[in-house]
Amino acid sequence: MTDPTRDSRLPAWLPGFAHALLRIVTGALYMQHGPQKLLGLFADPARPWTGPPRMFSQFWIAGVLETFGSVLIMLGLFTRPVAFLLSGEMAVAYFQVHYPRSFWPIMNRGENVVLFCFVYFYLFATGAGPFSVDAWRRRGHRP
Repeated sequence: MTDPTRDSRLPAWLPGFAHALLRIVTGALYMQHGPQKLLGLFADPARPWTGPPRMFSQFWIAGVLETFGSVLIMLGLFTRPVAFLLSGEMAVAYFQVHYPRSFWPIMNRGENVVLFCFVYFYLFATGAGPFSVDAWRRRGHRP
């Protein structure tokens, strides 16, 4: 049976490639936030870095999740549980930091947080896709 949602004019590998590209680019963009929190890399010159957050504080945990979770997302390793955690982290960040400023993301500067939240929720729902370590392991290859 053919897939009615698939456009037969496109190569069969393209949806999997697009899925992987979304996963990898999202992880790469997200990764920048972790080292910014933990090490002061990529810090905003208007807001100088004041040093690392207290270990096991909420800000420190966010930095660890962003740094290491994004690597796992880019590799496509343990994608569903990691994406679930990261989606939840972004939901918490939105409601703690952005929502109190305004309901609307454009007004509270929370657009990227909302996008990360829903892209990670999408990856939780769909998995890493065919071009990932998860798919490689599912095919019977074990490290």
